[in-house]
Amino acid sequence: MAERGPLPLAVYLLAGSLFAMGSAEFLVAGVLPAIADDLRITLPSAGAMISAFAVGVVIGGPLLAVATLRLPRRITLVTAQVVFAASVATGLLTDHYGLILVTRFVSGLAYAGFWAAAAVTAIGLVTPERTARASGVVVSGLSLAMIAGGPASALLSHFTGWRGGFWAVVALTAVGAVATLVAVPETRAGGKPGVRRELRTMARPQLWLVYGVTLLSTAAYMVSYNYLAAFLTDATGVPAVWVPPILTVFGIGAFLGLSAGGRIADKRPFHALLGGAVGIGVTSVLLAVLADRAPAVAALVLLLGVAGFVLNPAIYGRVFTIAAEAPTLAGATAVSAFQLGISLVPLFAGAALGAGAGIASIPWIGAGLALVTALAVLLDRTVALRGGQGEQQPTQKTS
Repeated sequence: MAERGPLPLAVYLLAGSLFAMGSAEFLVAGVLPAIADDLRITLPSAGAMISAFAVGVVIGGPLLAVATLRLPRRITLVTAQVVFAASVATGLLTDHYGLILVTRFVSGLAYAGFWAAAAVTAIGLVTPERTARASGVVVSGLSLAMIAGGPASALLSHFTGWRGGFWAVVALTAVGAVATLVAVPETRAGGKPGVRRELRTMARPQLWLVYGVTLLSTAAYMVSYNYLAAFLTDATGVPAVWVPPILTVFGIGAFLGLSAGGRIADKRPFHALLGGAVGIGVTSVLLAVLADRAPAVAALVLLLGVAGFVLNPAIYGRVFTIAAEAPTLAGATAVSAFQLGISLVPLFAGAALGAGAGIASIPWIGAGLALVTALAVLLDRTVALRGGQGEQQPTQKTS
């Protein structure tokens, strides 16, 4: 029988640290014009700060997972937080554009390292039947960063200059590092950690099916979210003043999706995965069809957030089921797949817009990606049933 009651405090502390660090990812978009003006660069050049961070995350997760494999996880977590805070602070103390890009790349590396280690640490603190819920709570820190961290930091930067919000991120990350050192118990992988064992686990085709689900599902809902401001003003006719509240509605939906998904995925991971994929697809189609009806669009944005994020706990649950005996590199690669899905969004949307399709066509792209996601989930389920996994989560604890 599954355990009831609250998760360990350390799981929530890890989520709080991810919230602090993740706020830096969502802050940049809100202060791009101010950065461009202050550094006397073009807006696209300022936007390269986002790309540099994303590249650092995609590359950093797997590389740092291997490099820190034999280190105690708490040391890995604290080191990642310290490096992240130091790199962000260094970028704030200079006006040199090239150096700022380097610090953004390094902070992306550290962010990926922390995210991967935090997810593995969280499942090491709970019993096997609660791994999806624990990893879902940790990832909820990212949702909270989307809802509140990025917007609040951008508001602070409005009054203090663009650097003010980033200094707040540095301070919160430093506090998180101290909390991790003091309150997060040490956990280690079962058995002696080794690169060969991790690499053997990565060779399992089913694991790459889950990564495909991660990439596709992330791109499916983020393609609508990233272009939501333009969609609301141009296709729906919503006044610009209402755009931030509706964006916040998506974040609220994401938080609700994570909360529900964590509980569903502990017992029925494929239900959460397939339900999320279908939900993204249906919601995206309705967004396209009802684009000119503002109340309906606002409600659908909430549902898109729920559907998009209800998958995340199940994704991590599947990764740690398949790679139960060697989860570190597998978990880190899941982080990279998530970020890669976000990074591919401009390519999908740019192709449609470049071909002459209007902004109202964007949700159709999300619907198509959701359909492919659902097919990948069904294939993963078929393979799992043949292998006798069914809907079961790991039977051994990573501690």
